[in-house]
Amino acid sequence: MQAAPRTSEPVLRIESLRKRYGPKDTGVEAVRGISFHVCPGEIVGLLGINGAGKTTTISMILGVLEPTAGSIAIGSIDLLRHRSRALACTNFAAVYAPLPGNLTVYQNLRVFALLYGVRNFAARLQEVLDTFDLNRFRDTKCGVLSSGEQTRVGLAKAMLNRPRILLLDEPTASIDPASARDIRATIRGFAQRTQTGVLWTSHNMYEVEEVCSRVMFLSQGEIILEGDPRTLPAQYGKSTLEELFISVAREPLDLGALQS
Repeated sequence: MQAAPRTSEPVLRIESLRKRYGPKDTGVEAVRGISFHVCPGEIVGLLGINGAGKTTTISMILGVLEPTAGSIAIGSIDLLRHRSRALACTNFAAVYAPLPGNLTVYQNLRVFALLYGVRNFAARLQEVLDTFDLNRFRDTKCGVLSSGEQTRVGLAKAMLNRPRILLLDEPTASIDPASARDIRATIRGFAQRTQTGVLWTSHNMYEVEEVCSRVMFLSQGEIILEGDPRTLPAQYGKSTLEELFISVAREPLDLGALQS
């Protein structure tokens, strides 16, 4: 497959995004006016402890939740105005969202290929089966596969429509290190080859350092830090991204203390 043409236009643009649950005076604001973008071929890490607002943000990008305020654009397509067109350029994978276990690998992929309107879907299905080494499981029901095998099927589904933006929520959780390494390499290659942007959430800081060119730390619904995962820790007196993550979790809004 030839590499996709390069363009400087972001594949994902978030502007002043907010999400409040409940009434204005007594509800909870889970996301508080965040703005960021993801460029073609870029893998960006969205980091934060549980409850920081990551899942709410991803759910809004997927059109599952409606924002209280702000905008989401997939390329030049406004998600709120043209939901179907925007979501046709988007896909998602997470270990907590397995495909139907009573369908075989091929049946699951065929269903999603039809849902996404994938052209020449038989050839495309074979491509993703080859990419994720799934040919031997082609006629196996997904419910009997191992967690690592199910992860590969989920990622194959997520790449079927060659999305402009791919959302990955803990994509290698609960699988062995060798399989995780292979999956990371496959995703990096896919992003570079197709110029797909990737928004990646993970609690594995080693993984984030390996795959992400940029990270954003989300705390209490706000982006409080952003930068290169390989150089950002040193700016706050930490030797590793994991140390920085722990510090942000303990003192999320006291950045001055982190730098001291």
